[in-house]
Amino acid sequence: VELAGLMAAVSVERDGLGVPTIAAESRVDAARALGFLHGQERFVQMDLLRRGAAGELSALLGRLALPADRHLRIHRFRERAARAVAAIPAQRRELLDAYVEGVNSGLRALKNVPVEYFVLRQQPRPWTAGDSMLAVYAMYIDLQDDRGLRELTIGLMHDLLPPALFEFLTPRGTVWDAPLDGVVYEVPPIPPPGVVDIRHDEPWTRLLDLDEPERATAAGEDPSAMRGSNSWAVAGSRTLHGGALLANDMHLGLGVPNIWYRAVWTWPQDGERRRLVGVTLPGVPALVAGSTGRIAWGFTNSYGDFRDLVVVELDPADPDRYRTADGWRAVEIHEETIEVKGGEPETLTIRETIWGPIIRHDHRGRPLAFRWVAYDPEAANLVLIGLEDARDVDDAVALANRGAVPAQNFTVVDAGGRIAWTLIGPLPRRNGVSGAVPRSWADGRGWSGWLAPHEYPRVIDPEDGLIWTANARVVSGDLLDKLGSAFYPHSARSKQIRDGLRALDRPSERDMLAVQLDDRALFLERWRALLLELLTDEAIADHPERAEFRRVVDAGWTGRASIDSAGYRLVRAYRQFLRARVFDPILAPCREADADFAYSRFFQWDGPLWKLVTGRPANLLHPRFDRWDELLLENVDRTIEHFLDEPGDRLADMSWGARNTARVHHPMGAAIPVVGRWLNMPAIPLPGDSNMPRVQGVTFGASERMVVSPGREERGIFHMPAGQSGHPLSRHYRAGHSAWVEGLASPLLPAATAHRLTLLPVPNR
Repeated sequence: VELAGLMAAVSVERDGLGVPTIAAESRVDAARALGFLHGQERFVQMDLLRRGAAGELSALLGRLALPADRHLRIHRFRERAARAVAAIPAQRRELLDAYVEGVNSGLRALKNVPVEYFVLRQQPRPWTAGDSMLAVYAMYIDLQDDRGLRELTIGLMHDLLPPALFEFLTPRGTVWDAPLDGVVYEVPPIPPPGVVDIRHDEPWTRLLDLDEPERATAAGEDPSAMRGSNSWAVAGSRTLHGGALLANDMHLGLGVPNIWYRAVWTWPQDGERRRLVGVTLPGVPALVAGSTGRIAWGFTNSYGDFRDLVVVELDPADPDRYRTADGWRAVEIHEETIEVKGGEPETLTIRETIWGPIIRHDHRGRPLAFRWVAYDPEAANLVLIGLEDARDVDDAVALANRGAVPAQNFTVVDAGGRIAWTLIGPLPRRNGVSGAVPRSWADGRGWSGWLAPHEYPRVIDPEDGLIWTANARVVSGDLLDKLGSAFYPHSARSKQIRDGLRALDRPSERDMLAVQLDDRALFLERWRALLLELLTDEAIADHPERAEFRRVVDAGWTGRASIDSAGYRLVRAYRQFLRARVFDPILAPCREADADFAYSRFFQWDGPLWKLVTGRPANLLHPRFDRWDELLLENVDRTIEHFLDEPGDRLADMSWGARNTARVHHPMGAAIPVVGRWLNMPAIPLPGDSNMPRVQGVTFGASERMVVSPGREERGIFHMPAGQSGHPLSRHYRAGHSAWVEGLASPLLPAATAHRLTLLPVPNR
């Protein structure tokens, strides 16, 4: 195939899974060839990424996409993408332009447009450099809270609850803490009756109806599950072969095609043949995670505070003016037109401040502007490309601290056996304020630029030769204050990984995979023990369903989130229901102020819940109950009712696999069931859950699993859901999915060549 713009021929060899090895004579030609492949095999995915980030889905999908567009258009990422492109340095811009031209050449070279456009009766529009920035912004939207809901939740609690109760319900950590520095934060003490008593104090006596039970809450997805990942490193001094090991599994929403596109590409540079292997994001000409032979790296999402809600002080005499540190300023008005397939366009009016758009009002009716790192050109600078030239962990860490991606824990190892951790992504410099709750910035306090690279937290060559991250808190003290401390999940998964690594002796790549697949239910063991202690002979007397519940929790517990375990499913559901029954009455003032209030948005709720059900303070027990045992047993009954919904249902049949059946669907297969059997991956029960290394939900889980030692890539392990190609009729549409399902140690490097494509420069004619 002739590919315009090439300086020399490029060979593309695919193995039986469709994984390409791109052999080019320059880095620019490699970028152009990668774009060609992305355009041929993943253009629909790329189109949905850019349209989603820009709030332009309705033009393709019609009115059903309008709610999403209304929300996303408020960020005005299309305009911000243009500014980001303009700020890219020349060398990276050359690669980006070659990639964009390759994408469009690949799309044009298809014999037919992708079938999705045929069904939608649409034509694909060309790819642009700005669209590549939108693909990066799509990851910001996916990985960070783009609505400010967590700040809103914590701000509401801060305003309406007694300070001691607020502190108790929003701890910085729990007994599960496993940061790299070893500092553990305890849950604050339970407030005594003199501080708060929901049985006798206003407003609880007015809000808690003794005749009505608390509202029901489904025992579905764990609300503390979030976009996450696992990543860890083992220094060469500890491993079987003496090379440092990197393991990474990034947890994201599951779909067809998978978010990542595997690739290997090589080119000559400085007298050697450079080789990159790993995953790419269709739409971007960079290795996202993988190995260069010199270094290997992976990511987990950081849950620091990288966006704030700013209270906007409007002028009472003129609501189009607001107060700033420099005096009154006019609100900027932007009119955005949302095109709608088959309908009239819709105009969206956006009111913007110097901090960001006004996106909502709080429970006091105050307008709130959204300040987000994603709004600045520094948020998408393609610095990831520079990691290709890093020679060791020192180079990689220094470059990562200048990178622009949604803030990530960056774990890196090098061919010399060394390991390191730092953060990649822009970090705001806070000027005397915490961003945990909404506040005004009219006094000049807020953000004042970005942290310099030397101010980023770093761990390089730790004494024990281990680094682990799993979205939880990694640092403490002043470093934590720089990052924000309100939004981290609890550390059960991180602790299980840490302890699993410490137990290994001279580990290999397969040992790393075994840790990735660890589905032991250590986090729920204490909840199971609580239930068995609660369900005494007296408690189950004359209650055959309770007796059966106890039997299944006891005998049906495998100690894992295994597909055959009914005990695991019952214990998990019990805890989920209990969360609502315990916290709903305590947080009744917050629910009264905001019907959408959800404490589950605060990820550390398990610590306060455990302290309440074991400490059993009367002052925080719903007045409908005389004793905590009554509430706890009634919650058993509600859990039983949830499962025994139809005649003939048995608790012993409620296996975790029946609930945790993966739905890896194509967007069209999900929307049009009749074609789903052709487009979706098979529905298969899978082990794992959110609070253990093997993270697995119905539509959420490991988007890839990778283990690699740089310079020893032939020993590496890799698998991912779905297949390499996004075309349903391709032989590579499902290839490799079974290895992900079964957790097989399939190779990182492509197998023998099954197909060869040669891309040729266009001759002068």
